[in-house]
Amino acid sequence: MGYLVAAYLVFWGVTFFYVLYLLRRQQALEERIARLRARFNPEQGEEKR
Repeated sequence: MGYLVAAYLVFWGVTFFYVLYLLRRQQALEERIARLRARFNPEQGEEKR
């Protein structure tokens, strides 16, 4: 039974950190897209998403 609890905790720990990794990666991509939009379409900038 101890191994089951340990496996459960490891699974949720890995899942939690993977979701955090994905969130940070998504934020970085959104920032990059915003910079590219501003670079190639300076009159609109951040207005359009």
